[in-house]
Amino acid sequence: MMAPVLDGSRLAGCYCQSFVRESRIPWPKACAFSRLSKDFSHNSLISSTAKFTSSPVPFLGVGCVIKKKGINVLSPDISALNLASEFLYACDDEYDGVIIDPESLPSSANAFVSALRASLSNWKTKGKKGVWLKILSEQADLVPIAVQEGFTYHHAEPGYVMLTYWIPDEPCMLPASPSHQIGVAGFVLNDKREVLVVKEKCPCSCSGVWKLPTGYINKSEDIFLGAIREVKEETGVDTIFQEMVAFRHAHLVAFEKSDILFVCMLKPLSSEITIDEKELQAAKWMPLDELLEQPFYLEDHMSRKVIDICIKAYEDQYSGFIARQLNSKLDGKSSYLYYNELKNISSIVM
Repeated sequence: MMAPVLDGSRLAGCYCQSFVRESRIPWPKACAFSRLSKDFSHNSLISSTAKFTSSPVPFLGVGCVIKKKGINVLSPDISALNLASEFLYACDDEYDGVIIDPESLPSSANAFVSALRASLSNWKTKGKKGVWLKILSEQADLVPIAVQEGFTYHHAEPGYVMLTYWIPDEPCMLPASPSHQIGVAGFVLNDKREVLVVKEKCPCSCSGVWKLPTGYINKSEDIFLGAIREVKEETGVDTIFQEMVAFRHAHLVAFEKSDILFVCMLKPLSSEITIDEKELQAAKWMPLDELLEQPFYLEDHMSRKVIDICIKAYEDQYSGFIARQLNSKLDGKSSYLYYNELKNISSIVM
């Protein structure tokens, strides 16, 4: 149960965390490599194109083959280098920016800084804007050099760090790093009006409280599937998704990130409980009235409201969001749309 970006403290009695800027220009989607020559003449550029199929976002995530390269620092003095050197391999993005190929970065500090300075100068004359520089783990010695040249940290994941550089003398319009972590809670109620609840192993505010199973969605995982998986992993109970009944949005949670918790109503397909002993103290089916009589739920307005909404949805007095898979021309892909199935829009979205 790991957070895609951060892991924090689950709030409101049903989201207990365990510690682990708005985008203005979309992420680049496709690009063509440009192999640049050794001098600064624009007429001497040699270019070729390559279409990426391993990842919809070139160089920004997984999908590329990492070649092991050693970093040979030839000289500690990178302040007075001959800039008549090769440019870096790079490709244009769709927003007048460039994406540097991490596989072709020079292996020596001197060659890297020379090529970087030459490339930045060249891109500035061409009117380029944002520069994306992905440095792999085995190239880590190049990070402080890039920072010294004006690059700033954007984000990091296992295997690489992403840095950016904004060329124009104006406010940076590159999208910020991920700002939210996404969690799910599963409300599972059986025919006996017993709700599936857990006690977590954590020293946080909800320690010792019977609460809904919760967790974080995985990378590229749909919200409702994340809820089903978390319930299964924590309790061993199989479920199916019925509807999303509510979500809570909190800020400055873990490492000043925001947090969204989606509450999903799930129908149980099994009843036998097998707990994940690494995460839980216990799990059981608890009568609904007994859950609501706990002091925590009498005092915590957020948690009580979540349970009240779930009960109303179970009794068909409240309608949440269903998930429907639809195609979109915007990206040419199929994804899930969550919406309230009203009669006057059903014909449009079916």
